[in-house]
Amino acid sequence: MRRTLFASILACASGRENLASAPRDTMKKADAVSPNPDSPNDLGYVPRSAATRETYRALGFRCGLEVHQQLRTAKKLFCRCPAGIYQDGDDYDAQLVRHMRPTLSELGEYDGTALMEYKTKKNIVYRIKGRTACTYDIDDTPPFVVNREALGIAIEIALLLKTSVVGELHITRKQYLDGSIPTGFQRTAIVGIEGSIPVAGRVVGVRQLSLEEDSCREVSDVGHERTYTTDRLGMPLVETVTEPELFTPDEAAEAANFIRYLARSTDHVNIGIGAAREDVNVSVEGGTRVEIKGVQRIRWIPELTHNEAFRQKALLIVRDALARRVAEPTTWDAVAVRLAAAEVARLGAAPEGTSAAVLGLPQFGGLLGFATNPGRTFADEISDRLKVIACIEKPNMAHSDAPGAVPAAVWKDLKKRVGARAEDAVVVLWGPEADMKTAIEAVVERCRLAFAGVPNETRKALPDGTTIFERVLPGPDRMYPDTDSSPIPIEEETIEAARARLPRSVEEERALLDAWGAPADVRAYLLRRNLCPLVGDLIRDGLTPLAAATLLGHRVRRTVGDKRVDNDRVRWAVGEARKRSLPEDAMRDLVSLALLEPGDSFDGLLARAGYRAAPPEAVRARVRDEVGIGARDPEALVCAVMGRVRAAAWGNVPLAEVATWVEEMAR
Repeated sequence: MRRTLFASILACASGRENLASAPRDTMKKADAVSPNPDSPNDLGYVPRSAATRETYRALGFRCGLEVHQQLRTAKKLFCRCPAGIYQDGDDYDAQLVRHMRPTLSELGEYDGTALMEYKTKKNIVYRIKGRTACTYDIDDTPPFVVNREALGIAIEIALLLKTSVVGELHITRKQYLDGSIPTGFQRTAIVGIEGSIPVAGRVVGVRQLSLEEDSCREVSDVGHERTYTTDRLGMPLVETVTEPELFTPDEAAEAANFIRYLARSTDHVNIGIGAAREDVNVSVEGGTRVEIKGVQRIRWIPELTHNEAFRQKALLIVRDALARRVAEPTTWDAVAVRLAAAEVARLGAAPEGTSAAVLGLPQFGGLLGFATNPGRTFADEISDRLKVIACIEKPNMAHSDAPGAVPAAVWKDLKKRVGARAEDAVVVLWGPEADMKTAIEAVVERCRLAFAGVPNETRKALPDGTTIFERVLPGPDRMYPDTDSSPIPIEEETIEAARARLPRSVEEERALLDAWGAPADVRAYLLRRNLCPLVGDLIRDGLTPLAAATLLGHRVRRTVGDKRVDNDRVRWAVGEARKRSLPEDAMRDLVSLALLEPGDSFDGLLARAGYRAAPPEAVRARVRDEVGIGARDPEALVCAVMGRVRAAAWGNVPLAEVATWVEEMAR
């Protein structure tokens, strides 16, 4: 069924807000400091390597994905600037500086994310290159009509996801208040709804597929200045949103891989770091949805989601401990005292010239040192907010559960200043004088949130499998109609034309890999780079399935790395080698050379490889001569002779056959 009502589309978009390198694999119990008998003493952390489906069932683990994939188009989505051209962060023609300010909604309310960003007092700097940006990007020109090439690709992907394509495309505005989009909002439109993908032998729902414009690339974020380049801004991308029906971290990675394979099967998407990014939504029983933003490598997802689940469990344990200690959370408050310059100097940990304050946190004793993730404690939850909201770079605080950074005598005085008792915690924080008021507010706010358990947050993924606070999670009312854009009908003819262009499904390509007997170590690469059609072409050209799959999955992969494979160049090189009846080992070398030297003729490639034509009889005679003068140890003889005759044999006789000759003649 196709839907045309804007209200139903917007409701579907808003509903999504209800979604539920070598990473460290151990957590020392010593990280959990619990001096009071009623405080938690063990998180019960299980390393991911030891976790089972039952581990996640007990946690109440749920996960949903938002997979973003750039489309490979000539132009950007709402202007006519070229897409896919990137600039160096230091190469720009102009800079703009802007500040984000909150405004009242139609209901007379402020958005929580907007208020948080306003507190940061950030200067947002945009570095602009004239070649890749225009006045639309900086909100000085209304949008052009949506890029029809991008819309066609989005419809193809929506059909592959088995979604129902909408009858009208309605452009909406989605608030982005971190400065990554100069307008403060992203233009986005739902293309398909209510689809599905196969995961772990069952069907997982796809809530929607949207077509939207990409944001700026961040160059740096230090103190009160955040810098972006605008080259990526406005590039078209699709966002696939799954239902929160992924029940283990491995299922989350499997779903992300399937969506990636599906999008790349169209051959109309960009590849490489940044071209595809995953936002991973995680919750556990009793927790709430937390978004891990911008995960650039799918292999990070299992460790990130595993650790996020245990982080939420830790926060729920802290909540329960506070519930036992504090009868009326609404009356809880911290005691804050600003320190004089002489007192700041005594801290030892605070840099010279900074201001400082000490805060007493009633009933928080032992909780700041409680482990939440490998190498991280509840105190890091506070320190992260000081970094983001008050813009104070780390180290920015010390606390009484880990007193080593401040002399013991000073701690004794600080506790007296705020009237702290044995069951209380004490935090001392430091930074520029202008940021101290915001810093104190950030500490108190985070402690108050601890009484509720898990705050709604957007968190940033780190390569070690942990996350840090990035911003408050936006609410469901962040989307509203774009008054600059008219609805666009999507005719049945347009959908049928897209359906006629559809490639094989991922399931069909996996079945082909099974039929071809493709080795396990090449399958993910062939799917990820959309090379299964090329394997089929090479098989039709006369290669065996195994030779075709390993040529691409082993040799070509080592040659091009993460770059796009030039399929035509591979076909040409294989075809020329077949015409000359060259053996497969020579063909592999020539395909590599053809990709590395795209302008060379085939004769030029042969010359680079040192090829000299010789009949097999001549090569065999050369082998016989070498065996006659070689060592008698069989293994040493084969190595020595192969090294001396390889150049003469290359391209004339398969090297495996030459090795057999050596072994036969040595007997």
